[in-house]
Amino acid sequence: MNAVRNLLKNDTPPTNKLAQILGSATVLGLLYFGRDVLIPITLAIILSLLIAPLIRWLRRFGLGQVGSIVVAVSGLSVALSFVGLVIGLQVIHMAASLPQYEDTIRSKVVTLDEMTLGKLNLVTGQANRVISQMFAKGDESTPDADADALVAPENRNRPLPVTIQESAPSPFTLLTRIAGSVWGPLETAGIVFVVLIFVLLEHEALRDRLIRLIGSDDLRATTIAVNDAGTRLSRFFVSQFAVNLAVGTLIWLGLSLIGLSQALLWGVMAAVLRFVPYVGVWIAAFCATLLAAAITPGWEMAVLTLGLFLMIEVLVAQLVEPQLYGHTTGLSPLSVVIAAIFWSWIWGPVGLVLSTPMTLVLVVAGRYIKALNFLEILLGEVPALTMPENFYQRALSGDAEEIIASARAFLKRKPLAVYCDTVLRPALHMLAIDYNGKSISHAEQKRVGAVIGTVIETLSGSGKTAKAPRRQRQSVLEETSLGRQLRARREQQTGRWQGPVNAPLGSVVLAIGLGSAGDELAAEILVRILRTQQIDGRHLSLEDLKGPIPSEVNPDIVAMVFLISVIPEQEREMFDDLIATFRERLPHARIMAAVLSSPFDLRDSPPVLVESADQTFYAYEEMAQACIDVPKAPALSSQTRQGK
Repeated sequence: MNAVRNLLKNDTPPTNKLAQILGSATVLGLLYFGRDVLIPITLAIILSLLIAPLIRWLRRFGLGQVGSIVVAVSGLSVALSFVGLVIGLQVIHMAASLPQYEDTIRSKVVTLDEMTLGKLNLVTGQANRVISQMFAKGDESTPDADADALVAPENRNRPLPVTIQESAPSPFTLLTRIAGSVWGPLETAGIVFVVLIFVLLEHEALRDRLIRLIGSDDLRATTIAVNDAGTRLSRFFVSQFAVNLAVGTLIWLGLSLIGLSQALLWGVMAAVLRFVPYVGVWIAAFCATLLAAAITPGWEMAVLTLGLFLMIEVLVAQLVEPQLYGHTTGLSPLSVVIAAIFWSWIWGPVGLVLSTPMTLVLVVAGRYIKALNFLEILLGEVPALTMPENFYQRALSGDAEEIIASARAFLKRKPLAVYCDTVLRPALHMLAIDYNGKSISHAEQKRVGAVIGTVIETLSGSGKTAKAPRRQRQSVLEETSLGRQLRARREQQTGRWQGPVNAPLGSVVLAIGLGSAGDELAAEILVRILRTQQIDGRHLSLEDLKGPIPSEVNPDIVAMVFLISVIPEQEREMFDDLIATFRERLPHARIMAAVLSSPFDLRDSPPVLVESADQTFYAYEEMAQACIDVPKAPALSSQTRQGK
């Protein structure tokens, strides 16, 4: 919590803030204006990660470093050339066949116009006529006269201009235009492959230079970061390439069975465009559906085409991808969308394809470089707040329902004792830290206390008391502690002794706080945990033990006594005194010490050990398990649970 507060403090000097703003602006400027240089380099690095597994596989078969690189790059070049050739031939064939579908296209356009724009034009036309009648001025001039009036007198007798049709371009001119249009992509592709070869040849040297550049102070952390980034990216791209290739193959085969022409083109487009997150595959689906609607008189083929894309994409996105690489990227869905918008704005369509790997690099950098930790928080899929922090934040907001919903999801996997150890206890200590630092108001104390009481009662099964009016609940930190309030409300159901006084011998477990409000609440939490395990746990205070044991109570029913302290450093001497007292009053019971210190305390010394106790516990889970393991401690009877 102190670290969080330090981050939120506005202690950064203005000069540092200005330097950060100027640095960010400089980086954005370099990314935008240097895209002609950065895009080929980035593409080469991404391709090197894609074919790195192939190079390692070739080297295992005896090929050297250079031979493996030549084979891998040659194979990549042939594959990309083949894909480009297939797309080009299919596009030419489709363009040549479009005129024979002219009548069908015209009929479909008319039908769509009548269903959509036609009805809209009918409504707007009637509205225009009404408006024209309302604003008509009764002008008697004829339309021809009005038209002549708009023409200047000196231009009325001039001849109409004659349009001169240009001659068809020569073959050389046409070839020049084609070469000019493809020269840019070919130039970029050539630069990418040249850089790719050198990146692969100097892969080890580049990695060592990068580690030396950014991690001379912490070589281990930088090495882990670089290796993690390379492994994640390589695994992600290989997996994504395999999935997209499978999707494209299924689309090709499915459209061939449907009978759609150029099925191979749409399969290749689906595989390529699927590298664009979220929208790429649907662009291919939209184009294929339009072609299917154009070549057949009916709508059956268009519906089947769209249904094929929908079925394959849903199955792959929901079943295949989560199993294959669902969480390997470590990116949140929102960050993927924002990254796609940002990188497409900076680098255009290429940036849209590279948005996911570029953002993944930033997240990995934020994970291992302290100055960039905010990137992992903003872009990663890790929760921004830990579960205790989330609990305390929701409690400050008075949102018990969300805490309960999150707790129930947790309890589906683990018991209530584990939840109290990992979530509730740290959250309560956060409250104590703010209270001791006087950084929490009285109203916030009451709100947090009410939420904590509701959560504890609900999770422990006290459904009726969980809906008690808020005005009856007070803060943990007021004179009447929350622990005693929860105990009093439970005693309304179970009676003064919280169960029968004639319980079986050795069946009752007592939980006793050492005096503070936190101790009382910790004792009540332990009792409720034990009762969810069908163990007869009962909460007593030190005031209850001042007098003699009532005659109607048999002390031999007590099997274990837990003396609980959340501030053991201040209550260390009380343990020994109380343990000696209980040894005399309950000679057959085992006397345990429960030390529930703050998990945020950083100590070099070991935790407090109460030597006079039979055993010292440091977590609710340990105490609950100890009660379960006692051989003669029977389960809580139905009579005890009903308070009879």
